[in-house]
Amino acid sequence: MNVTEIVLPGLVEPDGLRVGQRELPPLAAGEALVRVEATGVSFAEQQMRRGKYYDQPPFPFVPGYDVVGTVLEADDESLVGRRVAAMTKIGGWSSHLAVPAADLVPVPDGLDAADAETFVVNGITAYQMLHRTAKVAAGGTILVHGASGGVGTTLVQLARAAGIKVIGTASARNLDVVTGLGATALDYRGDVPARVRELAPGGVDAVFDHVGGPGIADSFRLLAPGGTLVAYGSASTVNTGGNPKRAVLKLFARLLWWNILPNRRGAHFYNVWGGKRNLAKFRARLTEDLTAVFAMAAKGQLTAQVAARIPLAEAGKALALAESGTVTGKVVLVP
Repeated sequence: MNVTEIVLPGLVEPDGLRVGQRELPPLAAGEALVRVEATGVSFAEQQMRRGKYYDQPPFPFVPGYDVVGTVLEADDESLVGRRVAAMTKIGGWSSHLAVPAADLVPVPDGLDAADAETFVVNGITAYQMLHRTAKVAAGGTILVHGASGGVGTTLVQLARAAGIKVIGTASARNLDVVTGLGATALDYRGDVPARVRELAPGGVDAVFDHVGGPGIADSFRLLAPGGTLVAYGSASTVNTGGNPKRAVLKLFARLLWWNILPNRRGAHFYNVWGGKRNLAKFRARLTEDLTAVFAMAAKGQLTAQVAARIPLAEAGKALALAESGTVTGKVVLVP
């Protein structure tokens, strides 16, 4: 089968992405052929374009962190014709893709492919950080940095559905979006620590921080006793020079030190691929959590935040839009 794919050839601007064609080899045992109906532009691809993703492969390669599509071929005939989702890390920006069948998660009937796409890596990340890492109970209060982004909008909605109060930071242009999702919105350019202390004098039960950098210390200081800081990125370093691994390792060291101190607060780094060494357990947990998120979306308890739907062949335009800082939710590529 001849497939269309988007190639990231090196350290290029978004318009340097290449549209390529290649013959897909025969499926290996245990693989399924998926016709991609939606894939997304996540922050990971923005980092990869700059060579800043922690463990990205050498150039050239096909980006694409997750996909939603229909199974065309598989060893298990019951999968053929099923709509599914999968996390891929790379390779998703393609018209067709071979995926291990064990990695596929069913997508509910009636859930639009682009809508479902916004909940794959973003939904898993938000759900696991909230319910598995921070374990915030109903009635608690959390602070979500980047609350208008792909992960942020999902996290705000999941928290509100669980009876958790949310304070969310965003740019001035996106504050109304955050407010509309049920959070108290704060302009991230203002004095966020002071405003959070006004809103939660005793501290918050959890902070979700994808920014890293010097501001991570403020996030930790805003925790109430027993609270949890969940760091899940280092966006502050995406446009800086140097080795991307150094920034992540520095963040790890700081979180480890805070956990050692007797301060009654926890600090964790969330990695969506964490625990993959035990592959069976990793897949079972991922399937359980994404199924829960999809079920909420199918019931209308979560609203997909699709920033734009852009043809796969215009991936450069999609990447530039995602990097512009002007959109809320997730930019989705559709073949």
